[in-house]
Amino acid sequence: MQINRLVTPIMTALLLSGSGFALAKASPEDIAKLGNELTCTGAIAAGNADGTIPPFSGKWLGTPPGIEYTPNVGQHPIDPYQDDNPRLIITGANWQEYKENLTVGQQAMFERFPDTFEIPVYAGRRDFRYPDVVCDVVKRNAADSELTDEGFGFTGYMGGVPFPIPDADQPMQILANHNFPFRAYTYQTDRDVADVSSTGKISWGAQQNKGLSLVNHPDYIGQPMLDIMAYGITATTKPIRSKGSATVSIEPVNFAQGKRLAWNYNPGTRRVRQLPEYGFDTPLASTAGKLTLDSDRLMNGSPERYTWHSLGKKEIYIPANAYKVHGSDVKYDELLQTGHANPDFMRYELRRVWVLEGRLKDDYRHKYGRRTMYIDEDTWHGVVSDFYDTRDELVQHAYINYYYAYDMQAWQAGSSFYHDLTSGGYVGYNLFQEKAKGPILNAGNMTKDMYTPAALRRLSH
Repeated sequence: MQINRLVTPIMTALLLSGSGFALAKASPEDIAKLGNELTCTGAIAAGNADGTIPPFSGKWLGTPPGIEYTPNVGQHPIDPYQDDNPRLIITGANWQEYKENLTVGQQAMFERFPDTFEIPVYAGRRDFRYPDVVCDVVKRNAADSELTDEGFGFTGYMGGVPFPIPDADQPMQILANHNFPFRAYTYQTDRDVADVSSTGKISWGAQQNKGLSLVNHPDYIGQPMLDIMAYGITATTKPIRSKGSATVSIEPVNFAQGKRLAWNYNPGTRRVRQLPEYGFDTPLASTAGKLTLDSDRLMNGSPERYTWHSLGKKEIYIPANAYKVHGSDVKYDELLQTGHANPDFMRYELRRVWVLEGRLKDDYRHKYGRRTMYIDEDTWHGVVSDFYDTRDELVQHAYINYYYAYDMQAWQAGSSFYHDLTSGGYVGYNLFQEKAKGPILNAGNMTKDMYTPAALRRLSH
């Protein structure tokens, strides 16, 4: 596969390329801990003192024994922990006893929905591991990766997080890990989007998505980082008024050296045009403006509008091993309740998380004036986020249900829920429970030529 280099610069004095900004290789002593005291991606391997976080076992790679699963065809996830029962249920009556391990947004959910919102807490499970080739890349990154371009870029190798042992004083390292975990190199999803009002009325949207991630492509794992991170295309099928609209995008690795490029096909005009800007607080399709483009996966795209701060590590109840909610037997009318999703389908565990906060810079605009992300130490995925408006009032609590996808031997973002704490409504995003197929991961049937304006024109005819 031939890779084109992305050369379009961001024309802003805030992003100075070639600045010599280079931070933080891990020490040889710390690198030696990877795969020992630390997991191969840098999480503490031991459990916590009181046993509510277990030690890392890493006993499974891919499909666990006894699970019948066919990879790469879109089979719905199968729960290896289906016999587990909650060890604790946090409710509106007892949540203050567990306040120390709850985010501000979770506490706000209990205050807003004291009779119905619950967090079912299960025994922690840390049984899945990454392939050895990924662990090898991560160890090389620990020795060689450095931040560049005021923290907007980094040196390193493709196929694993760049900073498994981050400097707690360098939040851009933590954000880079969130943006570049090992995940699917090709994906195809057919997802529903439910905009649930405060009264429980649902407005439906739907999208078809395809993507090609170069930084996780098996042909490039272990090679120096490219300029292009990924290609993607999103086609809207619902609501009817937006049916046929489609957008293709190209994602850079370093937003100091290039910007996200995107083209949109408008079925009304039957024309393809390049979008002047695609990201930040542009409304996400089919969400009635309740989600922004950069709140997909809680944060994505250029970080330039925020000043980022690391708030260290905490132990927080977050969704983990979320298989139950993605079962093919889950029906939307049972899942999508008034106020929030049905807690009976959720699985939370106590996990160590990195807390990362972005505060809007004075010279920029955005819907969110502050965003606080909780990034799972084991996976480096942002799992929970609390969003504040420009008056610094909490306005949204969001979480993503991740599960280990046997297809790609890594963690996949499943259904997510974004709660509008002002109106009492919420959006159920990336729903596929009632679809004939779940995400098709690592089928390997995509090339970069499928993600061009010309391909978008062909798609629309």
